[in-house]
Amino acid sequence: MSFLILIIGFVLLIKGADVFVEGASSIAKKFNVPSMIIGLTIVAMGTSAPEAAVSITSSLAGQNDMSVANVVGSNFFNILVVLGVSSIIAKLPVQKDTIKKDTPFLILVSALLLIFGINLNIGRVEGLALLALFTYFLVNTIKSAKNASESDSSETGETAIAIETTSEISLPKTILVSLVGIVGIVVGGDMVVDAATSIATSFGMSANLVGLTIVAVGTSLPEFVTSIVAIKKGETEIAIGNVIGSNLFNILLVLGLAAVINPISMSMLAFIDIIFMVLITILLYVFMKNKSSLVKSQGIILVVLYIAYMAYTIMR
Repeated sequence: MSFLILIIGFVLLIKGADVFVEGASSIAKKFNVPSMIIGLTIVAMGTSAPEAAVSITSSLAGQNDMSVANVVGSNFFNILVVLGVSSIIAKLPVQKDTIKKDTPFLILVSALLLIFGINLNIGRVEGLALLALFTYFLVNTIKSAKNASESDSSETGETAIAIETTSEISLPKTILVSLVGIVGIVVGGDMVVDAATSIATSFGMSANLVGLTIVAVGTSLPEFVTSIVAIKKGETEIAIGNVIGSNLFNILLVLGLAAVINPISMSMLAFIDIIFMVLITILLYVFMKNKSSLVKSQGIILVVLYIAYMAYTIMR
């Protein structure tokens, strides 16, 4: 039964991501909003829903170490596997704003989480600080979207054709399609996590290992599937925006809410994982700044780093 649920979950994830990217792209074109902004907000929020569900549920149950393991493990997977595999499939151009603002902000937020966790505890005050930063990020992103819409008066022929094609579908229908996609992603992600955890536990894996690997990978599958589908549709900006936005949401919104609900106590191993998360985020920034894009060789390095991290996690 667990294997059957796992397969159904994957089907829902893939189809949901396909429908959602289509809907999000249509909304972006209808309102003349850059795909990057859509990726940083709507797509990122939709694909971060499984992390939020797992972490908030864990926090309510008093299992805060699972909240940290889930978020940190998911952020590893997003950068090393999602962007790694995506850049192996196709060269990913990176916008100036992503290099100058979004990625440095992600580094700052990751470093702040590290500082908060020095005493191996993230209290309600720190949780509120993370939520305040999340509000700032969201407001700032929306302002950027408005400014981009106002300044972008001219369209290329290709984009004009895309707008003409999508304008035939009404806005309510486009929104409905996007919502159906989100539901598919969230439900599919939950099914995959539950089934995979059940299968892993039956093989005698510890709860901590399951949290850092199976649950973290499972809740990151929406980001992975959405980014791959986006690349195949030529929406490379959504793929990058999706990962950066999701990682920001995971730390600021998911851990922020979890800490406010129930102060988080973590182990030294979890703190070491946060240090590694900061380092790979800095590495991502270096890669982006170096060539203003992510290329195949960099993608291979990211994937190899993830395999090494997984080996280290299992050994410890």
